[in-house]
Amino acid sequence: MTLPSIGPYGGIALVRPHVMGIDEAGRGPLAGPVVAGAVLLGKNAPAGLDDSKKLSASRRLQLETEIHKTCLWAVGVVDVETIDRINIFAATMLAMTRAASSLCSKAGLEPDEVLVDGNKTPEGRSEGWRWSNVRAIVGGDGSEAAISAASIIAKQHRDRIMRVLAQAFPMYGWERNAGYGTAGHLAALREHGPSPHHRRSFSPIAQLEMAF
Repeated sequence: MTLPSIGPYGGIALVRPHVMGIDEAGRGPLAGPVVAGAVLLGKNAPAGLDDSKKLSASRRLQLETEIHKTCLWAVGVVDVETIDRINIFAATMLAMTRAASSLCSKAGLEPDEVLVDGNKTPEGRSEGWRWSNVRAIVGGDGSEAAISAASIIAKQHRDRIMRVLAQAFPMYGWERNAGYGTAGHLAALREHGPSPHHRRSFSPIAQLEMAF
């Protein structure tokens, strides 16, 4: 499975000061990776950026396309095996670190400030995090444009991963539920048991495994 993780950088004029927004997608699902997006806004960034969860699927796709064209972006992905080994919180911090590192490396610059959605940042919590000028903002995906853009990038990327995985495991409905514990997903788990892409450290999966 090959999915793009780095945005195209040529010729994009950035907003100054350089503020990197970071957000994650997939912290709560029972299956699939956790993905973080990192974005540096371009001067021609699209209007109407918002929390990805508040946007329709068609609007998210439209904004993602515009972000790809006008901003600098990257994603960080942490797989199920790592989630089960280090726990979902640590995996989320690692995904954010990977996204930020990848974006800085490809962009060839360091941000003046990093804004992270939520109440905690990877600083002191993830090996490799090197940005001390970082702030956590609760609800930042709806109030800070750079974080909103990152939330869109992260969700769109993860949803594509889950649609690809759904082709091999169609019984779970991941193309619809993105791995979340919907009634249909839980019913399929009870019938078929967990797949290699389920998070065995999550209690619903651990409990089901005892029955198989």
